[in-house]
Amino acid sequence: MMLRYALQTIRDRKGGFLGAFLALMCAAALITACGTLLETGLRGRIATERYAAAPLVVSADQNVHRTTVKHKGNGKTKVKHKAKPVAERAWLPADVLDRVSALEGVGKAVPELTFMAQPMSSRAATSSRPTSGQAAGKGEGGARSEPRPLAHLSARPSYGHSWDSAPLTPFHLVAGRAPSADDDVVIDRVLAGQNGLKPGDRLIVQSTRAPRPYRISGIAAPAGQRDLRQQTSLFFSSDEAERLAARPGRITALGVTPAPGTDLARLKQRVEQVLKGTSAQVATGEDRGPVEFLDAAGARIKLVSMGGAMGGTSLLVAILVVVGTFALSIQQRHRELALLRAIAATPGQIRRLLGREALVVGAAAGVLGVLAGLPLADWLHGRFIDMGAIPVTLERTAGVFPACAALVVTLVGAWAAARISGRRIARIRPAEAMAESAVERGPARGRIVAGLVLLAGGAALVGVLSVLRTEAAATPVTFLAVVVSATAVSLLGPYLVRFAAVLLAGPLRAAGAGGSLATANIRGNSARMASVVTPLTLLIGMTCTVLFVQPTLGDAARAQARDGVRATWVLAAQGPGVPSEAAGAVRGAPGVTAATEVVRTTVRVGLDKYQAQGVTRAGLARTWDPDVTSGSLAAFARGHDTAAISELAADQLGLRTGSALKLHLGDGTPATLTVAAVYRRGLGFGDLTLPHDLLARHMDNPLAATVLVAGQGSRDELAAALQRFPGVSVLSAETADRLQADRQQENAAVNYLAMGLILAFTAIAVVNTLAMSVSERIREFAMLRLAGATRRQVLRMLRAEALSVLLISTALGSGIALAVLTAFSIGMTGSAAPSVLPLLYATVVGAAALLALAATALPGRLALRARPAETAMSRQ
Repeated sequence: MMLRYALQTIRDRKGGFLGAFLALMCAAALITACGTLLETGLRGRIATERYAAAPLVVSADQNVHRTTVKHKGNGKTKVKHKAKPVAERAWLPADVLDRVSALEGVGKAVPELTFMAQPMSSRAATSSRPTSGQAAGKGEGGARSEPRPLAHLSARPSYGHSWDSAPLTPFHLVAGRAPSADDDVVIDRVLAGQNGLKPGDRLIVQSTRAPRPYRISGIAAPAGQRDLRQQTSLFFSSDEAERLAARPGRITALGVTPAPGTDLARLKQRVEQVLKGTSAQVATGEDRGPVEFLDAAGARIKLVSMGGAMGGTSLLVAILVVVGTFALSIQQRHRELALLRAIAATPGQIRRLLGREALVVGAAAGVLGVLAGLPLADWLHGRFIDMGAIPVTLERTAGVFPACAALVVTLVGAWAAARISGRRIARIRPAEAMAESAVERGPARGRIVAGLVLLAGGAALVGVLSVLRTEAAATPVTFLAVVVSATAVSLLGPYLVRFAAVLLAGPLRAAGAGGSLATANIRGNSARMASVVTPLTLLIGMTCTVLFVQPTLGDAARAQARDGVRATWVLAAQGPGVPSEAAGAVRGAPGVTAATEVVRTTVRVGLDKYQAQGVTRAGLARTWDPDVTSGSLAAFARGHDTAAISELAADQLGLRTGSALKLHLGDGTPATLTVAAVYRRGLGFGDLTLPHDLLARHMDNPLAATVLVAGQGSRDELAAALQRFPGVSVLSAETADRLQADRQQENAAVNYLAMGLILAFTAIAVVNTLAMSVSERIREFAMLRLAGATRRQVLRMLRAEALSVLLISTALGSGIALAVLTAFSIGMTGSAAPSVLPLLYATVVGAAALLALAATALPGRLALRARPAETAMSRQ
């Protein structure tokens, strides 16, 4: 009976339930999309390409491990093991090949070398091959063949290998011959086809050393499978590959093919047994993909973090929005529900009615929301790939768990929101029900207490945020503080609206009859107005926080870098980096007094990750000033195995000048250094500064990210010294700073996209709530018209109300954002001055005003089309 009445109520009051339906559907879509990203991070498939013909792959452990033993009071011990991935590829000792090859059941073991090799430009084929004494690029008769840029430099990563490892895919020649000399290279069919290259052409390749021209000796393609989609492959002679890999005595991986009739699982056990006690790991099947694509494996962790943060914030925002929407919907039905109580409906019956209505609406909205969330997740995954946040090798997983979770959350959320919102009308006595519906009363005591508790919680989160000094810790607290504070505004909204009405009474009365009517409405219907203020406050507060968090951190880091860089010029590269040979050429240029090469990666101290930079130490004080507060740069430059460390990292690790710093380098190699200097400008230069050669030896890309050049040399003189290094350019310090700002903006675009969906959902909620609030006031508008108010005066009243709501929401949202951003700035930069762009802030407020006015004016005009007398009579 109750379900049938609930269905009948939904059919008769479609407009009242439409707002709740839209809010629930958007919430389900958002949770499905975020859950799919989270599941992709946990279970996303990483398919192998290079190792397709190697059923078993041996690789080095890519993690740093820590085991702790905790002794309990009952004499027992608890062993806890943790592992964290390293930033660069860990390499195997070459003797693994001999140990594995000798095993029974091994048909063939092929060592692999993988290193950076980026094609830069090419020259047309010549009739004769240049001799070692002939200048590269001169053709027959000494005629110079000018290099031409490649027509299609793919965004795919490009790797070099030894031709001996071609069977791992397997690659076979489709033209030309295998590389035999040091200046031979075999390229894959995709690269050749895209750029019109053929055997005999010369290709300039930027690898781990200075760019060098190679003669294309052949073109290769995978046998029996399609071309590699995720990477470009270049094959060199074995000697040249070992030179470019620059890891003597080590290999990237080992591909193993079982002998005929050998069981793969049993062979895996044998290999694991013979390599027991080493850092080697054995992978088969789909586990080979993470071995090949380390960036995809690392992106899983990033996607789990991103999906979890987005999902958690989405869930909190969805709860706040859905509860507010149901509260407004039930408030609009107060008279109807009061009548049911007056005719002897029990509190339990009212609660069951509201619960069943919510479940019906939630089920329909949840199903449609899940169906909309799946393509939304696919779009998000594609956008993250386009932005470089995750690699294309990490395939999206579309399981049933996110959809089921979104449906359950939608149903439970709708039911709980309806029960919470209808609790008061269900509990009042039947004799008081009609009076309760006729006059709006103040919020319940429990609501006030909950609002004050959340207000205190928001203040506590702001306080915690002011002492957090790492971005990973501060970011989730930042958005949580905004949501908690907005929830407090939702609960305390009626009082805040009444207080604001007192402040706005004077300006509104000056607006004429419409303003006076708006003042009376705001005072008499503060609960209704508060339900509109809440989502608008959340929208403004969240948008300002999202837009100004990254600039606050980025501007502080760039300011420190500007203050600390003493260089006149900066070398930057369009390709993978600036080779050491280019820095050496610049050091010999007229007027140059120092050139500091800078490489960047992350290292692990214990299991904690720290940003690290490696710098060449000769003449360092001429190019770089990190504001040393303890020790000296001279001690760092002179010492053996020394390090400089930021004040933040020193505090976190409990180190000072002279302390031993134990860490794992980018590829997991352990190292112990002595702290020679502690500096203040950690945001601009990273937490750890290490010797360049030490850091670069353990990086996949040892080329410098930048080279800082000091002296009186001119740009033309430096450019002349760099003629044989394509892609390396000379920039002023100011231009380099602008480029850094652009890169920060590109990196922030990922966060903007992630939070943009939540903001879009909140904007939909704003429009939805405003439209619901106006559309249910048809009888009120009719009574005003019958009392003598003109149509224009009613519309002017609506505009005045919308502007009042906007002013209240702007003040509250801006106040929340300012408090959160200030605390974030204090914790991260030490300054209570967040970076707020006035024009961008004005745009946010302007967009909110446009939403508020449009969502008020359109339903208002529709409501005023009917004749007042007919509307008033029909609503009796």
